[in-house]
Amino acid sequence: MKKITTIIALAAISFTSIGCDRFLDVQPEGKVIPVTVEDYRKVLTSAYAKYPSHKSLSVLRTDEVTINENISDFNVYREIAMWKDTNNDSATAEFPWVKFYSVVFYLNQIINEGSKTMQDSPEKQQILAEAYALRAYVYFDMVNLYGKPYNSATASTDRGVPINLEMDLEAVLKPSSVQEVYNQVHADMSKAEGLMVEQQQSAGINYRFSKVALLALQARTALYENDWNKALSYADQVLAVKGELSNLNTSNTAPHHYMSVESIMALDDVFDSAAQNLSFASTDLISKYNDATDKRFKIYFEKNGSQYKIIKRGSSEFKVSFRTTEMYFIKSEALLKLGKLSEAKEILSKVLKNRYTPEGYTSVQNNIIPMNATDFMNFILDERFREFAAEGHRWFDLRRANQKKITHTINGKEYILQQNDVRYTIEYPMSAKKNNPNL
Repeated sequence: MKKITTIIALAAISFTSIGCDRFLDVQPEGKVIPVTVEDYRKVLTSAYAKYPSHKSLSVLRTDEVTINENISDFNVYREIAMWKDTNNDSATAEFPWVKFYSVVFYLNQIINEGSKTMQDSPEKQQILAEAYALRAYVYFDMVNLYGKPYNSATASTDRGVPINLEMDLEAVLKPSSVQEVYNQVHADMSKAEGLMVEQQQSAGINYRFSKVALLALQARTALYENDWNKALSYADQVLAVKGELSNLNTSNTAPHHYMSVESIMALDDVFDSAAQNLSFASTDLISKYNDATDKRFKIYFEKNGSQYKIIKRGSSEFKVSFRTTEMYFIKSEALLKLGKLSEAKEILSKVLKNRYTPEGYTSVQNNIIPMNATDFMNFILDERFREFAAEGHRWFDLRRANQKKITHTINGKEYILQQNDVRYTIEYPMSAKKNNPNL
């Protein structure tokens, strides 16, 4: 970790992408330490800007896409689609590790140093709240990439990721358990909750955390922990403030657009141009839609020869981290797990009415009515597959739900991720292991 943190420190020397190059974590000649709320807002903006596009990479591991072998970047990403996490080709892209800890580095500076030097004000509270919330989000994402899916029976012994809360560049960190990481996520969310000032962020700066975005993270975290009562409570709190859905029968605005009525937080570049150019929608994904009655189909996909391209992303306007539809899904799943099948169906129907034509909605409702709890849980997962295609949810949903068998064909050869395969947990990157023997 020493080498990794040194790299991070060097990366912190210049915040040139957003005009923060005056500030360093260690003060050299000719530089200044951030002190004011204005200074630390710039540091925090840099942390947001550096948040990695890991969800674009995770899409390549799912059953959502097939790989286009005829583009120049094919060799950079093919081993990700092969689930090959060890002994990689040197050209293969790595899932981010240093980038995550780089973001944490900035957040630790804000939390540990900014809390001392910024003058007390609502702005200071908001900056600290966002720093705690973003650090919680970092560790939530990391533990769901590099740790086993949460299981209360084994979480205390399952390997998670190292937790770093300090500014010590010499610290050599060891992996914490999955439970310890989740405990830290909860601790940071609790700190953020006590400090957060902004109820919602306005469009254009809604990449930042707010009270509603924090509640959405709390709802998602509770869902992944199978804490159904808390998941239901947090989802309800979000929907009480922001419950509007985009009606695709009357609007062509994509529900994941940052200006959509559904947008809660728009930080993640969930399907970047590299992933978009590299892939086609899989037959598994396309087959899940009724292209005549599902209004999402033409918004999400475009015919390309004999295949379909995913067009959900084309610019930074489609960054998305949380949106209201997810809260309806969380509420429906929580109600189902709590034995309230009829209520679960009723909640999800609110989403479906806004996604299908009237005729399609009637047909779907008729299919749902006789479903038992098992059938409806499968329907929820299928609807999540449709609704959140290429938004970064699928890999995490597969991990926490059924860890199904997936087959990818690359260069004419079949590669198989078996049911409950250990590769549903991504290996620490080789570069990280080389820099820290404790990993």
